[in-house]
Amino acid sequence: MAQELPYKPRQGEIPTDPGVYRFRDEQGRVLYVGKAKNLRQRLSNYFAPLRTLHERTRRMVTTASSVEWTVVATDVDSLQLEYMWIKEFDPPFNVRYKDDKSYPFMAVTLGDEAPRVMVTRNRRIPAAAYFGPYPKVWAVHDTIDLMIKVFPIRTCSDASYRRAMQTGRPCFPGQIGKCGGPCSMTVTIEEHRAIVDDFVAFMAGGDERFTRDLTARMREASAAMDYESAAKYRDKLASIEAVLGKSALVLPQDEDADLFGIAEDELSAAVQHFVIRGGRVRGVRASTLEKEIDIAGAELVDQILQRTYGDAEGADVPRRVLVPVLPDDADELAQWLRERRGRRVELAVAHRGQRAELMRTATVNAQQALIRHKMRRSSDYVARTQALTDLQDALGLDEAPLRIECYDISHLSGTNVVGSMVVFEDGLARKDQYRSFNIAETTDDTDSMYQVLRRRLAHLDAPEDGESENGDGASPKKRRFAYPPQLLLVDGGKPQVEAAARALRDAGHPEIALAGIAKRLEEVWMPGDDFPVILPRTSEALYLIQRLRDEAHRFAITHQRKRRKRDISSVLAEVPGLGSARIKTLLRHFGSVAALRSATPEQIQEVSGIGPTLAESISAHLAAR
Repeated sequence: MAQELPYKPRQGEIPTDPGVYRFRDEQGRVLYVGKAKNLRQRLSNYFAPLRTLHERTRRMVTTASSVEWTVVATDVDSLQLEYMWIKEFDPPFNVRYKDDKSYPFMAVTLGDEAPRVMVTRNRRIPAAAYFGPYPKVWAVHDTIDLMIKVFPIRTCSDASYRRAMQTGRPCFPGQIGKCGGPCSMTVTIEEHRAIVDDFVAFMAGGDERFTRDLTARMREASAAMDYESAAKYRDKLASIEAVLGKSALVLPQDEDADLFGIAEDELSAAVQHFVIRGGRVRGVRASTLEKEIDIAGAELVDQILQRTYGDAEGADVPRRVLVPVLPDDADELAQWLRERRGRRVELAVAHRGQRAELMRTATVNAQQALIRHKMRRSSDYVARTQALTDLQDALGLDEAPLRIECYDISHLSGTNVVGSMVVFEDGLARKDQYRSFNIAETTDDTDSMYQVLRRRLAHLDAPEDGESENGDGASPKKRRFAYPPQLLLVDGGKPQVEAAARALRDAGHPEIALAGIAKRLEEVWMPGDDFPVILPRTSEALYLIQRLRDEAHRFAITHQRKRRKRDISSVLAEVPGLGSARIKTLLRHFGSVAALRSATPEQIQEVSGIGPTLAESISAHLAAR
């Protein structure tokens, strides 16, 4: 592989000004768009020696055949130009966004003569006020049903409205009390507009004023013994409280903010966007994105904000945006957002208090969404079939690997070394065939991997269950571990793969296909190869082997923790007078074995049920071990 790209610009040719750059392939297609405060400094990172580049970055620059750049006056201009070019060219190596679903909104058509409240997924209705998004359509309808009891505005279609106004007969929803527009013949256009304004103000966060007003009217009516009116006000208050109960007050009442919780791995990220207006979460939007170039943390936040607010105007941009970490160009982003809002926008990190608590909630939701995103692909039969076919093609296998076994090694600072084996058949986990291995003595991870595989491979040549030693012709029963895997996968890079290949040769089974997955770069290593196999980021095969690797790691860690707990319980059980209940109390009090071992007899004595003599015995016993 050449160590220098043929299209690398000459030294000093790239300017040091802010700007936006584009990588193109031989056909002129834009592969990647990026921005920089200093073009020369940023682009030099892409033209470093290829061996030093992240693998996915190396794949992009070697696919490209040219690079071009455009100088702009300010960093804010580079933000705008980058966003425009990403929208125009849809570069394959930029992050790819996918909304988890098309979310329903509540919209009020303020541009109409008699504005109407409706449920829609169309965000381009002229002069409409939007509220949401809502996670479910029924949630929007429930909110509207409650709100029109308090603010009776129009709900009928435009055709029904025109017909009613022409004929002078109420629209059908108006006849059954479901429409409060002028077409119901109960209010004028001007009166209806005032009710609509109150409706919009309430949904935008002004709920306290309406609650106080209705409460005062209810009390006045009750004092005047107008109990029928008081009951109507009471019912309206109940409807308002029901709506407010659906969106709990999480921040101060004057808080208008958008909060972004993000969870990511090497290839994907999930975003939870909480829309907070008037201190309440008025809507939640979830999306996922897939990463091609090595991008994480602050740079990922940068691109998420550009994508979210690129086409936003006015009320769509809140006065505060809360993110997990500030991008490097936070000041420029804040100015870019200000231009869209028309007023100052604060870009901040939620460090403490209610904002930090809400950020934790959003992050947990993003983590769960990321897990669902990855699991959804693995549970689809078509996706599983495609994954096995892609894996066969990428690794050059003779057949699709219907049975895959994955191995991982786990230890605690070189002690308690254990190995794990997980089995997938036809792309699905076979948990009844998972196995764990205790490793008594080892030199390093590669030796541990060798030992585990030799012990597993020995089962391939073991006699079948029911096979008679004197050959009496008894019907043999095929044991589950006598079936060889079509693919043996190890967690690790080239050293682990070579150790596994040696185990296969020594066991007499070099015909079994072997590969390793290195977690840092998601590279797939084959025995004897100098360079890894790079699976496309959208490949179903990559998702399958990632799941295998993660499952093997989880299973190894679980077994190791159980073993450590069992070991320390066994040690403590040797102390006279210390039963299982007191052992659990000790471990719960100190939290870890290391803390218990370093505790003084006086500190141990503080535990309920532990006297001075027993505390001395525990301390002496642990010190002697």
